[in-house]
Amino acid sequence: MMMAAVSLLITVLVYIMAQKIYRYKPIMFLSPLIVTPVVLIVLLALTRTSYADYNTGAHWLSDMLGPATIAFAIPLSRHYELIKKHAAQIIISVLTGSAAAVASSLWLAKGLGLNDKIIYSLIPHSATTPIAMNVSQSIGGIPTITAVAVMVTGIFGSLVGPPIIRLFRIRNEVARGILLGTSAHGAGTSKAFELGSISGTVSSVSMILTAIITLFLTPLLLGH
Repeated sequence: MMMAAVSLLITVLVYIMAQKIYRYKPIMFLSPLIVTPVVLIVLLALTRTSYADYNTGAHWLSDMLGPATIAFAIPLSRHYELIKKHAAQIIISVLTGSAAAVASSLWLAKGLGLNDKIIYSLIPHSATTPIAMNVSQSIGGIPTITAVAVMVTGIFGSLVGPPIIRLFRIRNEVARGILLGTSAHGAGTSKAFELGSISGTVSSVSMILTAIITLFLTPLLLGH
């Protein structure tokens, strides 16, 4: 019980400190999404604490992912008319992006000569973690590897997305939301809300659509 409380408290404190550092120095590599896991890994290694012991308390944070995703429905209701107006553009864009993500992952993994289990584990990396792991398991992948791939995709997308938006001068909030939600799921949606409520709302819709499309598209492409 004591270990659970300590691991939960340390995780929250490290994240809060990482946020303060990032606000003071907003550099890509100082993002809380990078700093927090790195610091926690170092602490676990120095104290020789197993992940199982650490997760007795920290799992409460990951368990909040589901309720947090459902909470996206609140801004969605506020911008319902806007979502309805741009529904066709959102669906077509997300469908194209999701298909490209699955196809490119399959092509790249086969080009690198990876075995089938690894390939099947990496293909659903653009979906949210619960759905990606289920897809991975259903097609013969390794869910644990899939979870890591999803995490890396989310962190990378949320870090690279904003510079791409600035580079190509993407000022349309709907386009920003689609870009971040389709490519970086939850982490991207969190970043999208920093850019604006409309971008965040569209990103949450795009994230959900990406998960649904990946769920149905992946088995079809693999012939399962």
